[in-house]
Amino acid sequence: MDFHVALQGRRDLSGQIYRGLRAAILDGRLRRGERLPPTRELALRLDVSRNTVGLAYEWLTAEGLLEGRTRAGSFVQGEPLPRDGRAGRASRVRLRARAFWRALPDEPERRPFAGYDFDVGVPDAQRFPFETWRRLVTRQLRAAALPEGCVVDSAGHHGLREAVARHVGVARGVHADVEDVLITNGAQQALDLVGRVLIEPGDCVAVEEPGYPPARQVFQALGARVVPVPVDAEGLDVRALPDSARLVYVTPSHQFPLGMPMSPARRSALLEWAKPRDAVIVEDDYDSEFRFGGRPLETLHGLDRSGRVLYVGSFSKVMLPTLRLGFLIAPPSLQRELRQARRVMDLHSPLAEQAALARFIDGGMLARHIRKMRREYEERHARVAEGLARHCGDWLQVVPSVAGLHLSATFRRGGLKLEREVVARARVADVGLVTLSRFYAGPRARPGLVLGYGTLPTARIPEGLRRLGACLATATDGD
Repeated sequence: MDFHVALQGRRDLSGQIYRGLRAAILDGRLRRGERLPPTRELALRLDVSRNTVGLAYEWLTAEGLLEGRTRAGSFVQGEPLPRDGRAGRASRVRLRARAFWRALPDEPERRPFAGYDFDVGVPDAQRFPFETWRRLVTRQLRAAALPEGCVVDSAGHHGLREAVARHVGVARGVHADVEDVLITNGAQQALDLVGRVLIEPGDCVAVEEPGYPPARQVFQALGARVVPVPVDAEGLDVRALPDSARLVYVTPSHQFPLGMPMSPARRSALLEWAKPRDAVIVEDDYDSEFRFGGRPLETLHGLDRSGRVLYVGSFSKVMLPTLRLGFLIAPPSLQRELRQARRVMDLHSPLAEQAALARFIDGGMLARHIRKMRREYEERHARVAEGLARHCGDWLQVVPSVAGLHLSATFRRGGLKLEREVVARARVADVGLVTLSRFYAGPRARPGLVLGYGTLPTARIPEGLRRLGACLATATDGD
């Protein structure tokens, strides 16, 4: 182990080494069973004699903190002292973050539910072709696969950008070439890049209400004035958009979290609204691959003729949430600035995963995986809709949706207090729920539930909804 010991001057060197190692053992930096460097090696590194280090090791062994093993070396024997994680830090200067970060609520803590977890936005990782993916990534982890000089374009791996352009062109009718595509660490980084390039502090950004909290938060973190705009059965209410909005963020294919698509009339109205105001539209096309019925609607990007729609996508839902690869399709007017922003932020995404994903797409493996999972999710979608009607129909009204990894339902009666009570009762019944109200930014949050089915096996859905119905029945007694 390469361990740092700071020595001051040339006096009491054994004592300084002893105290440094002892402190590291007692505070847990050196853990029980770890092997310390041989005395000769540590002496060379610290520029002291071997006897000086040996004496420190002897003192620690005498205290029971080290154990010497013949021909094996010296190993940590002591245990760390129990202590408060913040102990010893009280005297340090308290640094203050920006007000936005101090006010941002902590991420909701969700325990894993062994029984019936209706978590939202998580695909079924158990059905992912891990062996195929492992072989593709391993093939890229060779020196021969590295670009000459290890120089990588900040826009991303060229082969992956070509594959993405073809993929969205075939699957979504998005017209893009390789220069239009920028690879990102998921959709969230794509939104961050757009905000950094386009938004000045104080600029107005319009988002859907209810909507996707991380999108709202990333624009707020950049200093924007974020205005929630209500949605109805046709999607974003264009008439409610503030005239001062510099940017509008929408999920038109499958509104998050309610699930309805934006109507053709609203799409045209949004594009017309943006023209005289010189506003930018960010189209997040998440979950669009999993559509179970109805005619697919053309993307805003496909309808746009003025070059003001930026198209954002991710592979987190169709492949793995841990993959953290997404993309941004931007008009030529912003491509240079977006690349510059990406270069300043973190240069580029991991190269091996990018190259492997390019082969995964070009080899038809992504399309096959999507087809397989679309059939699976369609069955789960039907089971959830059926179970809600059978067990929960007296209390919940399902929001119609024909795509995605979740269904939303609003309470027919009762308010946020009932929503909280149902979630608490469901937790006792080993049913994990996500509330609809958490996706509202304003004070008029609508109570309801968002039921994800990405990780819940099809066979377990009916029983989970039966338990939810029982929780609803007991929670509403006396209403």
